[in-house]
Amino acid sequence: MENMTSFKEFHILALPNKSDKNAFSVFFFSIYSIGLVLNLILIIVIYTDVHLHTPMYLFLCQLSFVDICYTTTTIPKLLHILLSGKNTVSFTQCFSQMFFYFWGACVEVNLLLAMAYDRYIAICKPLHYSEILNKRQCLLLIVAIWAIAFFNTLFVTISASYTPLCYATLIKQFYCDFKAIVKLACPGSLFLFVIFMEMVLFGFCPFACSLASYVKVFSVILAMKSKEGRGKAFSTCTSHVMVLSIFYGTSILVYMIPSSANLEVLERLCTIFYTAVTPMLNPLLYSLRNKDVKRAVMGLINKCMW
Repeated sequence: MENMTSFKEFHILALPNKSDKNAFSVFFFSIYSIGLVLNLILIIVIYTDVHLHTPMYLFLCQLSFVDICYTTTTIPKLLHILLSGKNTVSFTQCFSQMFFYFWGACVEVNLLLAMAYDRYIAICKPLHYSEILNKRQCLLLIVAIWAIAFFNTLFVTISASYTPLCYATLIKQFYCDFKAIVKLACPGSLFLFVIFMEMVLFGFCPFACSLASYVKVFSVILAMKSKEGRGKAFSTCTSHVMVLSIFYGTSILVYMIPSSANLEVLERLCTIFYTAVTPMLNPLLYSLRNKDVKRAVMGLINKCMW
């Protein structure tokens, strides 16, 4: 089988040929714009309200920033492809997009784990909360999350760039993704093992730890005697669980759907939700179910009006 690593370009087939590209362009631009505005508002609200300068909201602020970053690495390029009709992407551009997108995804996975740990300490060990998660510890944790994600993504991207390709360099997806490289890689490639280990270390393990944290949290909440205390604890955790469920639910569908022509439409729909819709929903889920955020938003609106 011919090794096609000598080719210097990928061709992204974002949509089937008969699709209305203008309609999809409007859709993606709207989703991206709404998500960008909502996440920026959440960041500004948290930054300006001193009552929200706590570990939980610091992690939430980072989550909004990451959502902005990794949608920006995919959707603007997709809009360019749809509007210009030029779907050719150089290897350098493709692997650069892979790097920044996967870096953001790795950061988000670890942030969700940190947020689960934060809720575990706050509810299961409230007397030690300020000692365990003080400002210094939070900043160190955030730096570690970004650094670990960076070096991990660098390793995976370099591995992908040296993977021999034996199939046509046509990516039937909205952006350059590692799953696309897996589809194009020669049989027996070591990159398949790399991706498997990534799914275990940065997929299953963080999800299992987050799930275990929330199981313990909800068991403690249900044991509370105060109805008011249970309601307040639930209100701070349900939004976290919803975001965690949507993120992992859609990502599992995207990366676990087998490569098949019959499932291409389902895979693309899941990818749209995973890459564009979920980052837009995150600030809505946290603001609509959080009294402190809603109070801070109303306070910011009042300041702007007066």
